[in-house]
Order: sequence, then C-alpha cells, then structure tokens
Amino acid sequence: MSDKELKVSAIKEGTVIDHIPCENAFRIVRVLELQKTEDVVTLGINFKSGKMGKKGVIKIGRRFLSREETDKIALLAPDAVLNIIKDYKVTEKIRPEIPDVITGTVKCSNPNCVTNHGEAAQRFNVVSRKPLSLRCAYCERLTGEDEITFL
Repeated sequence: MSDKELKVSAIKEGTVIDHIPCENAFRIVRVLELQKTEDVVTLGINFKSGKMGKKGVIKIGRRFLSREETDKIALLAPDAVLNIIKDYKVTEKIRPEIPDVITGTVKCSNPNCVTNHGEAAQRFNVVSRKPLSLRCAYCERLTGEDEITFL
C-alpha cells in the first residue's frame, strides 16, 4: 500500500456490507437506522470495483443483521455481500437474495391500496430482479426500485 492510500480501521465484531451501489449506500444507512447506533459505523462510497466500477461499503461495529434487514439490503443492493466479522476475522459471507414474495417490508406505492389503510398486510410478488419490479398482491400496482418505501 502506498503512503497516499486511506486506511479504514478494522472492526473486532460486526457486519461489513460490501458491493453496494453507490447511489444506495446512504439509503441503506437510513433503512437500517445506523445514524441512531452508539457503535462505530464507517461508510465509504466511490471505491474502485472491478465488478461494479464503483461501489460503497458500510462497516457496522457490534451489530449483526436480522433476516428482515438482510431482505431490505437485497432489494437495495442485490449484489451485496455481508461479511460477518468475529475477532477481526471474516467468519461468514452472506449473499442476500431477493425472495419471490415480500411481506411486511415494503409499502405499496398506490395511495388507494387497501394495504395503506390498515385493512391488509403488505405483500408483493417479485416480477423482476434486474431491474427490480414488485407487484402488489392486492391492487397489482407495479413498484420499481426507485419507488420503494420501507415500512
């Protein structure tokens, strides 16, 4: 490493989210509410990536993500890799996958949908993963990646 490269501190335990599209890095911070955590969070964007051109990386100290949080990351960063860190070492790599059906995570973009009035649970069928397209199981409205609002 040259003297002009920036070093980012390693975390003893926690989660590193790698291969995030740069435009979604801050959105993941908001969705996971990382601004409210007491532990160290490191956010980097525009890192060089052979696979993506540029990528984002988020390091979260002393936190391991729930299945619901992992599903949200899959929707925002389908090529992400979650590195589980214990005693400064990667002990597990998780590649989140978009499920075929998404329940209770995403809000329907149709303001008139029955799910937005508390009468039914949010439920979407995945029409396409790239580009992401979700179809509401109730009103059949299509929701694209840029329209996703998390509950």
